[in-house]
Amino acid sequence: MTMRISETGLALIQEFEGLRLVGYRDPVGIATIGWGHTKTARVGQRISMERAEQLLREDVATFERCVERVVRASLNQNEFDALVSWAFNVGCGAVARSTLVRKLNTGDRKGAADEFLRWDKAGGKRLAGLSRRRRAERELFLKEPRDVG
Repeated sequence: MTMRISETGLALIQEFEGLRLVGYRDPVGIATIGWGHTKTARVGQRISMERAEQLLREDVATFERCVERVVRASLNQNEFDALVSWAFNVGCGAVARSTLVRKLNTGDRKGAADEFLRWDKAGGKRLAGLSRRRRAERELFLKEPRDVG
């Protein structure tokens, strides 16, 4: 079964990426626009709110597929949402090579959760915003899903 990010996961990405309708350089110099879109972004480019939402949906779909491809363990919705948020930020290549995914795939969920906290640097520098994001992703990953029905 193909998983999709929930509203909770999407809100987490939006909160930490922030919305900018004019292209800018992120803290490590990457052209970015909308909610953290980099693939086609140009500094100074302008987009509408509708385009920002479209780019976010396209980007999230890419990282949903990434998580589905590299994680062999079964996931609950909170775990999936946290992993997609993290993948959105660090990229699929980094996710695929990560100790976090290796631990998760060998059944070490607690060890995998703790790995989120190691991903708080950009350009070799620890960033407070990334530290906050990783704590939020780890917390969501560890949160028991609500019983439905």
